[in-house]
Amino acid sequence: MSSKNMEAGSGGESPANDDQDIRSRLVAETSKIPWQELQRFFAGGSVLYIDPELDLIDVACEIAADHAERVSAWTDEGRVAPVKDAQALEWLEANALVWATVIRPWVLVQPVLAGLNEGYGENPS
Repeated sequence: MSSKNMEAGSGGESPANDDQDIRSRLVAETSKIPWQELQRFFAGGSVLYIDPELDLIDVACEIAADHAERVSAWTDEGRVAPVKDAQALEWLEANALVWATVIRPWVLVQPVLAGLNEGYGENPS
């Protein structure tokens, strides 16, 4: 979702506070989910693959803030791209879990890899 489309905070908030609010919301709303549960979004063409070397929350924040140059660079490098059919089938057959967060109209997904991406959307013990 573009920051222009997000609900505005109370008057007088600085852009830095808005960015932190967006980041906090994204962290809270990011979770592991079975790929199978995202099939309807994949079929609708609204799922973006995020390279595991990128931070999912950083990418989501860049998309939310409409930082087109940064997002375009990742897209040009193939690090942010629509999920390909072969990848979707592989995840489906493996009953894979992915990290997911939503920046409307997109669902951003990143494969769950051992030792990487730990802690998104999870409450500390």
